[in-house]
Amino acid sequence: MQGTADPDFRQMPTAITFRHAVHVRSPEISMRILSLACALALGSSSFASFAVTPPTAAKVPGSEAIVSKTLPNGLQIIVWPDHDIPNANFYTFYKVGSRNEYPGITGLAHFFEHMMFNGTSRRAPGEFDRIMEASGGSNNASTSNDRTVYTDWFPSSALETIFDLEADRIAHLAFDDKVIESERGVVYSERRSSVDNQPFGSLIEQMQATAFTAHPYQFPTIGYPSDIERWTKADLQQFFKTYYAPNNAVLVIAGDVQPAQVFAMADKYLAPIARQPAPREITTIEPEQHGERRLLLERPDAQTPIVAFAYHSGSNEGGKDTPALALLNTILAQGVSSRLHQRLVEKEQAAVDAGAFVENGYNPGLLWVYAALPPGGDSAKAEALLDDELAKLGRDGVSNAEMEKARNLKLSAFWRGMATINGKAQALGDYQTFYGDYKKLFDAPAAYAAVTAADVQALAQKILRKSNRTVGWVVPTPHAPARKEATP
Repeated sequence: MQGTADPDFRQMPTAITFRHAVHVRSPEISMRILSLACALALGSSSFASFAVTPPTAAKVPGSEAIVSKTLPNGLQIIVWPDHDIPNANFYTFYKVGSRNEYPGITGLAHFFEHMMFNGTSRRAPGEFDRIMEASGGSNNASTSNDRTVYTDWFPSSALETIFDLEADRIAHLAFDDKVIESERGVVYSERRSSVDNQPFGSLIEQMQATAFTAHPYQFPTIGYPSDIERWTKADLQQFFKTYYAPNNAVLVIAGDVQPAQVFAMADKYLAPIARQPAPREITTIEPEQHGERRLLLERPDAQTPIVAFAYHSGSNEGGKDTPALALLNTILAQGVSSRLHQRLVEKEQAAVDAGAFVENGYNPGLLWVYAALPPGGDSAKAEALLDDELAKLGRDGVSNAEMEKARNLKLSAFWRGMATINGKAQALGDYQTFYGDYKKLFDAPAAYAAVTAADVQALAQKILRKSNRTVGWVVPTPHAPARKEATP
C-alpha cells in the first residue's frame, strides 16, 4: 500500500499517538524470552554492576552473517540473511528530508513519497503496486526532517521482481503534468487534515518555526501552502536528480536471501544507475537560545487546551548524549508509571494525557514535553505542574528503580526489534544513516547500561532550562457568531 502521511510527530493527529509511537515496528514476543535475551546481553542481573563493566557488543544470533558492499556508483548495500520464514524486506533509505529544503520548495521530499508510486517511463501509475501485490508483497514509505524511507515486504521468491521495480522508479521516474497536479492536490488535502485543521498539528508547526531561527529544521515536512501550490516540474526534476541518487542512499535487505544473490541482482539492476554530484552539505548551526519564547494559538476548532514545551536537545542522533537522552525521555514519559503521567494525569488530574518525545536527526533537534487537557482545563496550572516535575529531575535526580525500569524498556525494545526481519532491516538502516556504521547497533545495550543516574541528572540540568525552550499553548475560543442579514 502506498505511503501517505508523514510518520513524524508533526503529522500525528493526537498527543496520545506520540507517547505510544515506537521506532521499530515489530510484533510482541514473550517476556520470558525477552528477559532471557536481556540477561544474556547484559551478562549480569545487576545494572549497577554492569554500568562499570567495559561495554561489549550485544551477541545477536545471526548477526555474524551480515555482509555489506558499496557499488561503484556509491550505493551502500547491507544484507542480513535470516531464514526463519520465506520472506524478506527491502528498505531504501534516501538521505533527504525537510532539512534539505528552503523557502519556495518546502515539502518536496514528502511530495516524492507520493510521486514514487505514480509511474515511470516503463510502467503506468499504479502498476508498481499492482505488480508487487500480485507477487505477494506490500509496501510503504515515510518522510521526516532527515530521510525518506521506502519499504517493501515480500516472499523471498519475488526478490528479482522487487529489484526490477525499485531500479525502474529510480532510473525512469515519470514527471507527467497531470499526475503532478493530481498529487499536488492530494498533498494539499493532507496538509489541511493534519496541520491546518488540526490544532495540535498547527501548534507543533509554529513551535518548530519559533524554536529554530536559522536551521532548516524550522520547515514543516509537509511543506508550506504557498510552496505546495507553486512547485514547478523543473523544481521536481532537479530535486529528484540531486537526492534520489545511488550515492545518497542506503539499501538494507533482511530475510530469506543469500548475500551473493542480492549482490548479483544489485549489479544487474542498480549498478547501471549513474551517481550524481554530492548534495550540498547542510552547515548551518542553530545559535544558542538565550531566552524563553512563547506563542499562543487561539483556535475556535480546538476542543481542549494543549500545553507544549520544545527544548533544544543539544545532541544529534548518535551523539554522545543520545543514550542518556533516551533514558531521560523514558523516565519522563513512557508508560503509566512515568513521572509526567503519574503527576499530571493520575495525581493532579490536570491533563488527560502527558508525555514527551525526542526528535533528533543529523543535527541537534528538540525534546518535546506536552500535556493535553480536558475541556475547560487550566493551562496555567498544567504548565506550572510540568515546570515543577521537570525541575525535580535537575534538582533531585532520578532513582535507581527509575534507571532500571528505563534501561529495561530500552533493552526490551532493542530485542523485540532483533526478533523480526523488519526490525533488523530498519535498525541497520537507522544506524548506517545516523551513526555512520551499522555495527554500532550492537553497542546499544551496553551504551544504555553505561549511563548513570548522575548522567541523566546532569543532562536534565543542561537541557531543561526555561531559557532553552519554546512554550506553546492551544486555547479554544468561541466560534464567531454568524453575521445576520440586514433586513430591508
